[in-house]
Amino acid sequence: MQVINSPGPISGSGLRYLPVEHEGNQNCSPEEAEAISMLVTRFLESKATWVDRDGQKQALTLDDILIITPYNAQVFEIKRRLPGARVGTVDKFQGQEAPIAIYSTATSSCNDAPRGMEFLYSLNRLNVATSRAKCISIMVGSPQLFEAECRTPRQIRLANALCRYLEMAEPL
Repeated sequence: MQVINSPGPISGSGLRYLPVEHEGNQNCSPEEAEAISMLVTRFLESKATWVDRDGQKQALTLDDILIITPYNAQVFEIKRRLPGARVGTVDKFQGQEAPIAIYSTATSSCNDAPRGMEFLYSLNRLNVATSRAKCISIMVGSPQLFEAECRTPRQIRLANALCRYLEMAEPL
């Protein structure tokens, strides 16, 4: 079993959720970028390791962490804080994996989503972002995203997937 070994709260495998309060953010969240920078720095400073599918223990490095977001503006915000990190949009990381995948939603609420709910809550986007993780998937986002006002059955399905992630994730 592939797992992260870390003395901190993020070890083992599975889904995690890091709530970050912010308001009025559309496609960029400095608050989430800062939280991710601190999280990655803690990982690297803790001398965390991970066990690969062959049972080999390896040191966790910056290359072992993918940071994914729906928006290019958030990519640049995170890269500014974590030079050399593997940061990109969902499309960039299609087919790639890493021991840890961090998904930054960037948008403060459903109403703030610049391309609408269909884009931000896309089932495919959520699947790709979270399934890049070999060990741990961490969603970083505003708690307001889970309070979507759905107007159609399709929107209910989209919000339900995000809410299901929250139900299954361990809070950080």
